[in-house]
Amino acid sequence: MARTSDPAPHGADAPEVSIVMPCLNEAETLPACISKAQQVLRENGLSGEVIVADNGSTDGSAALAAAMGARVVHVKLKGYGSALRGGIAAARGKYIITADSDGSHDLTQIPQFLFKLREGFDLVVGNRLKGGIERGAMGALHRYVGNPALSGIARLFFRTPCGDILCGLRGIRRAAYSGIQLRRTGFDFDSEIFVKAAELEWRVTELPTKHSASGRSRAPHLHTWRDGWQLLVLMLLHSPRWLFLYPGVALVLLGLLLGAWSLPGLRAAKSTPLEIHGLLWAVAAEILGFQSIAFAAFAKLYAIGEGLLPEGRKIESFLGRASLELGLTAGSLLVAGGLAASVYAVGIRGAQHSGDPDPFRAIWIIVSAVLLLVLGGQIILSSFFLSILRLGRDSESPPAAGAKSELSATRTSRPRRDQGTT
Repeated sequence: MARTSDPAPHGADAPEVSIVMPCLNEAETLPACISKAQQVLRENGLSGEVIVADNGSTDGSAALAAAMGARVVHVKLKGYGSALRGGIAAARGKYIITADSDGSHDLTQIPQFLFKLREGFDLVVGNRLKGGIERGAMGALHRYVGNPALSGIARLFFRTPCGDILCGLRGIRRAAYSGIQLRRTGFDFDSEIFVKAAELEWRVTELPTKHSASGRSRAPHLHTWRDGWQLLVLMLLHSPRWLFLYPGVALVLLGLLLGAWSLPGLRAAKSTPLEIHGLLWAVAAEILGFQSIAFAAFAKLYAIGEGLLPEGRKIESFLGRASLELGLTAGSLLVAGGLAASVYAVGIRGAQHSGDPDPFRAIWIIVSAVLLLVLGGQIILSSFFLSILRLGRDSESPPAAGAKSELSATRTSRPRRDQGTT
């Protein structure tokens, strides 16, 4: 994916910090960024290197970087995330600092990020909303709507302490980064790191940082609505509980409330069409809710099997109890109840022809019977599908004592989050 002008491997003489800058036609601002980074390293006595991850520039950016002494990594696969991945892969430092090459980041704060990494944090992120934003450096839509909203969703979904998940100025501990799988190639790459950090219980903190106006004259590569949508989808896909589980539970509860509201009509002398509608809505909510909860289990198990999510105690406990036989038994009992209710409804319908004053009574019973039949069938089918997803897990031999999976091995025994902002 990437080739470098200096393919020196990691070794005893490797620098402590690697400053990685993704670049696509940044000839106007890149030299100043490289010069500032080199100056910061020199003035603070830091052992470091500057890496420019060039993503196919046609304005001479790569040549300018090489002339200034930066290592140039040529990344063929297009995308902001691809450039960062290629640059980080070629970095030799123990710690990695990423910064945009448009002149918007305050590179004088590199020592502060490095200090936090030395303290033991796995990820240190800049917060432009707290550090100060220069006039015109960030559009009002991004500053007051998009960034706060997406960062708020990230805090809710993944319990991250960071209030600006879109800031490109950040520090990463190489030992933690090397143990994760990253797949995003665009601007959602930064958010994917947050997702992995939450899943693997990295120590995460943030630093207020200044944000300046870009020094480039061309339009930015960012596409507000497309990139924002991609970030939202990324967070949803990596959080089955918020995408499927919680909405499913909400639908089930809504169905129970609607059913409870409609139930008195069953005992009334005469039901109304509104009560029948309420019962139908309740049935629809119950069916959709159960299916959404089942999808949460499917998605979680699949993601674990593909190495996208780490294993957890809750899912292991669930899998230990949710056997195929238990699901088949529960589903069969519901199906049997639905069949019995259907037979009973036929009897009520016959009684209606003999003078029963409530023509809707049989409808109440048959709708309830359909609900039991559908839920029972869903449980039976879901049980079989869960068993299919578990085939690979059940066929694997038990790990040797002390062995860990690739993902679980990257977990840290330190506290899950540092909730304060430095």
